[in-house]
Amino acid sequence: MLLDRARLAYRDWKARPAGFSFAREGVRKTRQTREVLLPDTVKLMSFNIQAGIGSQKFGDYITGSWKHLVAHPRSVETIEQIAEVLSHFDVVGLQEVDGGSLRSRNMNQLVHLASMADFPFWHQQLNRNLGRLGQFSNGFLSRHQPFEITDHRLPGLPGRGAIVIKYGHPIQPLVVVVAHLALGEKVRNTQLSYLARLLADYKYVVMMGDFNCRLDHLDNSPLAALGLQTVQADNLNTYPSWAPDRHIDHILLSPELESRHTRVLADCLLSDHLPLATEIIVPDDVISATMEHRLPLIS
Repeated sequence: MLLDRARLAYRDWKARPAGFSFAREGVRKTRQTREVLLPDTVKLMSFNIQAGIGSQKFGDYITGSWKHLVAHPRSVETIEQIAEVLSHFDVVGLQEVDGGSLRSRNMNQLVHLASMADFPFWHQQLNRNLGRLGQFSNGFLSRHQPFEITDHRLPGLPGRGAIVIKYGHPIQPLVVVVAHLALGEKVRNTQLSYLARLLADYKYVVMMGDFNCRLDHLDNSPLAALGLQTVQADNLNTYPSWAPDRHIDHILLSPELESRHTRVLADCLLSDHLPLATEIIVPDDVISATMEHRLPLIS
């Protein structure tokens, strides 16, 4: 049986188209399920995992550049160490996940993380498909089932995207966004403007990811219109992991959401970014909306 599964996996890998393809403009794909009641609190993490490359110093960007093309000897081990870190959380947003190429040993890293860390629900957003040279993706893992997931290709050059995940019930959802934004300020502001319009009608929003900018930029960007607030802690520098002096990975919350236990996992040296984590208290009206307006089961 194991040999048959290996043959099927190899056949599917061979059938994957080579070359370049990108997500279409705007909404690309939506997955819908019935609503599920949330617990009182949810532990969140955002982590740019650098496709398991695991840079440890600036020189690795040059001497280890080959790792972006082919797998290094410890690539799978690094992903499995990351899985151990993720296993302590309920909802995880990931950036720079490889969906299966030469540099990941043809392994879908998100699926492997979900399996190793025992997450029953996962979703991959493929933003740049370079065939066997790279499957550049965002991803999220969840212990709680959302009722809707939507992929959005962000404005600008292909390769940046956001996943919008809705928990609870459509009447009063908890909306979680996983995003990876552009390096350039002008394009990034366009992307933030797009997200601000997309989320304007929701009361409870969690937005997390690699924003590639500091808080002072976000405070003066189009996203400021939402009034989202950063989770509070003494030191939230996440980059570079070996000598963090920049807070560019963020978890932003609507003012109505309360958080606690916010921290950077400073001892998690498995990427060029450090993970950022917090715990939110699920609002009573999100829970009550789910209980009072149950959607029918779909057979």
